Formats: sequence, C-alpha cells, structure tokens
Amino acid sequence: MRNLKFTFFLLAVFLTGTIFAQTDTIKAYQITLDKKIPTTSVKNQYRSGTCWSFSGASFLESEVLRLKKETVDLSEMFIVRNCYSDKATKYVRLHGNLNFGSGGAFHDVTYVLKNYGLVPEEAYTGLHYGTKKHVQGELDAVLKNYVDAIIKNKNKKITPVWHIGFDKILDTYLGDYPSKFTYKGKEYTPKSFAEMLGLNADNYIEVTSYTHHPFYQEFPLELPDNWLWENIYNIPLDDMMKILDNALDNGYTVAWASDVSERGFSWRNGIAILPDEDAENQTGLEKDKWLNMDRKDKISYLYNFEHIVKEKKVTQEMRQEAFDNWKSTDDHGMHIVGYGHDQNGTRYYLVKNSWDVDNPLHGYFYASAEFVKCKTTGLMINKNAVPKDIAKKLGL
Repeated sequence: MRNLKFTFFLLAVFLTGTIFAQTDTIKAYQITLDKKIPTTSVKNQYRSGTCWSFSGASFLESEVLRLKKETVDLSEMFIVRNCYSDKATKYVRLHGNLNFGSGGAFHDVTYVLKNYGLVPEEAYTGLHYGTKKHVQGELDAVLKNYVDAIIKNKNKKITPVWHIGFDKILDTYLGDYPSKFTYKGKEYTPKSFAEMLGLNADNYIEVTSYTHHPFYQEFPLELPDNWLWENIYNIPLDDMMKILDNALDNGYTVAWASDVSERGFSWRNGIAILPDEDAENQTGLEKDKWLNMDRKDKISYLYNFEHIVKEKKVTQEMRQEAFDNWKSTDDHGMHIVGYGHDQNGTRYYLVKNSWDVDNPLHGYFYASAEFVKCKTTGLMINKNAVPKDIAKKLGL
C-alpha cells in the first residue's frame, strides 16, 4: 500500500507540474519556478534549420500529454519532409519567387497534421544519410539546386515527372515515406495515428501584435518563411500577453516564434533579457558612475549577467519599429512551458529549446517578460486557451 501511495504521488507531480518551488540561480538571477506544464524530453535539431518543426512537435506532444496523459515522441522530419515537398510545388509554380529552404512556421506543423497526419519518431527518424544527428546542409543545397534547375527549364517544357524526382531525393536522405507503420503493436497510417492521438489542427491558432494591420483581424504575416501565406490574428500587445498568461495558467503550453539575435539572449547562461541601454542609471550603480562609463564598459556591465539590470519597458510602438527595421525577425521557434519570478518579482517564462541539453538548465532557459513582449513574432496556442473576451473579439 505504501508503494502504491508513492506511485500516485509521483503521478500527481507529473500531471500537475511543479509542486515544490524550484529556484534556479543564473549568476545574479535567482528565478523561482512558479508553474511548469508537463513536457516531453528535450530534442536536438543539431545542424538543421528546422526549429519550427521541433518546437511545433514539442507543442503537440504537450497537447497529447494534456489530453491523454500519454507520452509520445513525434517525428519532426516527417513534418519537414511533407513541407519541403509541397513547398517545392509552390516554388516552381511561382517561377522561384518564394523563399525556398529548410525554414518554416508553426502553422506548417498544423498544416501537415491536417493534410497528412503525424508519425512517431520510431517510425521515421529522417536519419538516412549516415549520421546520428540531423546535418542537413547538403540536403538543403541539393533540393534548392534541383528546383532551380526545373525553373530554368532548359527543355522549354517542364516534365510531368520532376516532382517524383524531388521526392526521390527526400527518400534518399530522409527515408522512404512511412505510409503505414506499427506503433505499440498496432498498424497505423499517418492520419489514423494523428486521430488516435486526439489532435485536431483546427483547434490551433496563431497570434501576433503589430500596428501595420488592424487589430482583431487576420493577416498573412510578412515573413520570408511564411511560404504558405497563412493568416495570423493581430491583437494589441497587452492582449497577446494576456493570452500567453491565460494559456499557461490553465495548463496549455505555447509555441513561441522569436528573434534570438539580441545580446541579451544567452543560451550559455540559460537566460534572455532586454537591458535598457539608455537608462539614466542602472540597478546597483550610482547614477554618476553609470553616466561616466564609456559605451564599451556599459555594454559589458549590461550583458555579463553578473547584475540584475533595468530592462526596457516595451511598447506597441517599440515592437513595430523593431519589426519594420528587421531587428525582430522569426529567428527561432521555441516552446513556452511555464513561468517564474526573480528575487525582485520580475516575471520570466520557462522555455523549452531544441538545442540538446548542454546548457545550465538542461535544454531550457528563462526569458524575461519584456524580452518576450519585444521579440515575439508569433504565438501558437490552443484556441480554447484564449480568454473569452478576446476570443469574442476574434470571432472564435
């Protein structure tokens, strides 16, 4: 009976997330984890530009955990393969006037879910070219050269078999298409597997916050990797953050597209912050000392993470300026799975990454609320996680 009680206790910890407060020390930052939603293990995209698939798959894996209390490891490369194949068709139809490469967006993941289904990692690893990790520079180059050769059209007529050849390249590098496979002793197709998991692509939406389109309407976000030209809901910044917090508070994780090129993003330290370089003084320094520092010393102070520094207070206008000047682009897709606070009460979001586990938080990091406000290009959430007042404005 004692062992049974202990088993139920462990199950409760797993299903409800963190019960006992966990504090992570990152140099000067002591961040107490207030909420963590159950997730699957951290994966490694390695040398592939497929973060959107890894983070989108991780998001769906957490949805399965929420819905069925079951752990599944989804094949990211099955998603990549289907997107590459369909992207090639569109690229040729547009005479090459489309961004063609390994990049993508979260709606690519739900596009595959809806049109092709999903498969488990054990049925399709995508590692068919002699490595144990994803190294796709050669594949990306070969596929791009192939479709460019089709567009050059030296035959003066495009053959009806060009796409068969393209898919054969995918077969060679990633493995034959898994039309049927066995999982836990039962045979599935990709579509029947997705149905068994209880996932419905229509349950997921994306939101962003920019002023060059009307609020509470949809528009195709003008980013090179949006090859599907899918729409995203546009909402005010405060509403975007309300959706994020409401989702997490109610046990839903969030797929996060963001720019990670800022100095304040430090994977090595496990933290992302947005220091205010123009502040009249900084925490821990007298005003005169701060003002007399030269630029180099100020930058060193702000980004060595040895001090808790003042961050920018992000506004709607600041977000727009960063987007319009290409200072906020869709660099990277990640997975927000919780939140916490530092010793000053500042909020941080717990982020699951796809760069393996070789950082202080074993594959996770904390991003400050101001960093998220400024650098987010889009969030994907379950539409049921949207607060009712905002959902009504969006017509959901």
